[in-house]
Amino acid sequence: MPYVNVRILRNGVTAEQKAKIVAEITRTLEVVLNKKPEHTHVVIDEIDPENWGYAGTLTSELKD
Repeated sequence: MPYVNVRILRNGVTAEQKAKIVAEITRTLEVVLNKKPEHTHVVIDEIDPENWGYAGTLTSELKD
């Protein structure tokens, strides 16, 4: 039973985009490892930018 945990910033990702992520990861596990889609679990955790740091700085403080 594959379990994949994807962590992304909570920054406007749509439900459609998340559905595509789940579908693509599931398909990759099926093709590469011969895992059955009905046994594959994909969890997406959305993290607020003020709870994620990069290069010593909170992501919420970084400029785009």
